[in-house]
Amino acid sequence: MNLIDAWHDLYVMLGTSSAALIGLLFIATSIHLGEVVSNPGYRVRSYNQTLYLLTLLVEAILILVPQPGPILGAELMVLNLGGLWIAISTSYTFIYKHRDDRHRGGMKMSRAIPISVAYLLGIAGGIVLIQVSHWGMYIVTVSYTTLLVTVVLGAWSTMIGMEQRELAVERREKANS
Repeated sequence: MNLIDAWHDLYVMLGTSSAALIGLLFIATSIHLGEVVSNPGYRVRSYNQTLYLLTLLVEAILILVPQPGPILGAELMVLNLGGLWIAISTSYTFIYKHRDDRHRGGMKMSRAIPISVAYLLGIAGGIVLIQVSHWGMYIVTVSYTTLLVTVVLGAWSTMIGMEQRELAVERREKANS
């Protein structure tokens, strides 16, 4: 059996999880659409979380497509470079350009670092796969899992932040009436 084929069931599960989370993120964002639209930090976070989940879904698809390890490695490198660019550009925008939005739900280093590390690991795993080593799949899997957990925790944080903000508005309205 091809060593990458041994990862088939895991990546079916991971890809399905990523697709389901994209759908749930759409639903949660739709429920709080007014809040997302009015807050640039939440808007960018929701958009980027969707992009991160899409990169994970595409990564699972690439791994499930029958192909030689070196070609898979090159594809994973390109995909993870794109994801790293999204993470770095968003971090730069919120940490250096829009500092005020960072506190209203934008990007924090506690999210930027694990996301960037996950994409760097994905790039490293792709490099190892190009060198025809099945060990690259272990690195790719750590990358995938790190990014998935970070995105889920970030989405949870976004939803909690939105709800807290809505409750604060309701309390102010009750106090003023």
